[in-house]
Amino acid sequence: MNRFIWQSALSTLNPNPTDSCPLYLNYATVAALPSRVSRHNSPSAAQFVTRLVRNCLPGGVHRCIVMVCERSEVFASACALARAFPLFTHRSSASRRTEKKTVTVEFFLVGQNNGPMEVATLKCLASATEGVRLAARIVDTPCSEMNTDNFLEEIKKVGKDLGITPTIIRDEELKERGFGGIYGVGKAALHPPALAVLSHTPDGATQTIAWVGKGIVYDTGGLSIKGKTTMPGMKRDCGGAAAILGAFKATVKQGFKDNLHAVFCLAENAVGPRATRPDDIHVLYSGKTVEINNTDAEGRLILADGVAYACKDLGADIILDMATLTGAQGIATGKYHAAVLTNNEEWEKACVKAGRNCGDLVHPLVYCPELHFSEFTSAVADMKNSVADRDNTPSSCAGLFIASHIGFDWPGVWVHIDIAAPVHAGERATGYGVALLLSLFGGASEDPLLNLVSPLGCNGESPPEEMERDSKRRRLV
Repeated sequence: MNRFIWQSALSTLNPNPTDSCPLYLNYATVAALPSRVSRHNSPSAAQFVTRLVRNCLPGGVHRCIVMVCERSEVFASACALARAFPLFTHRSSASRRTEKKTVTVEFFLVGQNNGPMEVATLKCLASATEGVRLAARIVDTPCSEMNTDNFLEEIKKVGKDLGITPTIIRDEELKERGFGGIYGVGKAALHPPALAVLSHTPDGATQTIAWVGKGIVYDTGGLSIKGKTTMPGMKRDCGGAAAILGAFKATVKQGFKDNLHAVFCLAENAVGPRATRPDDIHVLYSGKTVEINNTDAEGRLILADGVAYACKDLGADIILDMATLTGAQGIATGKYHAAVLTNNEEWEKACVKAGRNCGDLVHPLVYCPELHFSEFTSAVADMKNSVADRDNTPSSCAGLFIASHIGFDWPGVWVHIDIAAPVHAGERATGYGVALLLSLFGGASEDPLLNLVSPLGCNGESPPEEMERDSKRRRLV
């Protein structure tokens, strides 16, 4: 391609918010990203990167993407590109394909600090993108192939890669040890529920972090059964656990200085003779009793057990739970922004900033337990599991239910991320949450790139505000 053709292609681009121009009978395409974004978007315009690649990348077996961006946007751009290439498919044409498809990605850095990228940076990008695609593959896989047994195999596989043996509590042992939430939700299914933990405990660690993931491999709603239009897609209800698995693998591979536990709460919310009934009362791992008034509000029950275990047994200083928890999240913060609820203002700001740094966008929910927790009042138990008034910030209330099982006066940091809407785009999983966790906790990583995109220092404090993007050049992919 000569200079004249290139300049002609660029002159045709008029991004609003994006634009593209095919070259050489669609053998190549040049596309423009927004030169500016609003304060609630990522400077990387990550969602547009994924969309442009899906729509504009020419066909073929061996394809190449050249991404033009600043160094601060490399991590978010790489994760966005990974989302455009999902792993799971059962199309018959894929099984007949003899030649393996490959995509080569090159980064052309502009602005300040635009020298060549180090090999360590490329390894970090490879770990992060593998984590994103792992999470998306698990979420895309139907429950017939991704039941609790299969999910445990995925956890064991990651553990084997990292040299970690998982702790697994299953079926009747859950009941015997007091995990009434996980056991009550999953006891009706053919494949029994489980609590699984992967633990990274390096020498010299100064704090303990627990990531707790909701792993409902399928959600029928239980006896409060979903309708024919709302049940399809419920294979995605394990998105929180899938994201934590992908992030844990990448985080440990890149080196992590603190104790890190990944806690997976796995169950299938099925219908059967042993299913939990409305009016049943469960004793959860926290010791608190819960009257069931909606079996379709099951995620909070299993996560309540998970965070209580992280607090009581793992001695966590920071507990983050991630879940496809409420349909109301999509109404509260939209399709692209997950919702964050936390007892710590500094961490609320950090989550928002991490989302902008990595492309997994986040926006806060109202945290006000003294006004909202009364929604769960029960006459016969410590609480009900579903709100009395569904018009009173239900996404916040659902998160508060989880927090109540470690206590609103717990001195540690608790963060709840509801990813119900951004876990998918259309009918495909996004791998949402992997990049967010890598960025949010990047200050405790040994990897320089994760340090760069982290909003927190290794002591959990926000560093000084970084410079805004130093370039208003038209950004190209």
